[in-house]
Amino acid sequence: MRICAPFAGIVHYAVAEGDQVDTGAELATVEAVKLEAPVLAPGPGIIRQVALSDFSNVSGGDVLLEIEALPAHEWKDDLQ
Repeated sequence: MRICAPFAGIVHYAVAEGDQVDTGAELATVEAVKLEAPVLAPGPGIIRQVALSDFSNVSGGDVLLEIEALPAHEWKDDLQ
């Protein structure tokens, strides 16, 4: 699943490739002028790709991350 920037700004990542995240986890922040918006995980998964470098300029709709969705019953079971 692709996670995209909500608007143009500068992206700062809170996760790295291979990290496992739960629903609602903060993945990144996009900052523009005095506005800061967290980018949250829509469901549990594993970060498969961080698309850009930290502190890159992004446009609204740019892909920030690729997440491989995990079924709830697989959450952390096979990774610990």
